[in-house]
Amino acid sequence: MSAVTDPIADMLTRIRNGIQARHARVDMPSSKLKIEVARILKDEGYVANFKVSEEGKKRVLKVFLKYGPDGVSAISSLDRVSKPGRRVYVGAREIPRILGGLGVNIVTTPQGVLTGKAARKAGVGGEVLCSVS
Repeated sequence: MSAVTDPIADMLTRIRNGIQARHARVDMPSSKLKIEVARILKDEGYVANFKVSEEGKKRVLKVFLKYGPDGVSAISSLDRVSKPGRRVYVGAREIPRILGGLGVNIVTTPQGVLTGKAARKAGVGGEVLCSVS
């Protein structure tokens, strides 16, 4: 098995695939950045919960997906913005709004991983990891 070059894109793809397959949860290798992204997805109401567990020497991040009463996923789109081949950095004023403020950007800033709204409020820019709606 080869090493993943873009762990965040891998995480987003696992979540998208889990939603397509109607899974209750998706598991992936854990990292501090992935935990922060999962925390924001939970805080913003896109996933039900997440948990980090030790399996042997490896830490596994378990993301519990959220569906409405009619079986529709809380996440309609999950897109990687900044890629290893093309990093996308923005200033606090240039942070894009997703669906007129209905969606969420996840931005990694000097003050940690924040939503686009929180980064704008704090007056910090950074790298736009992904957008969720």
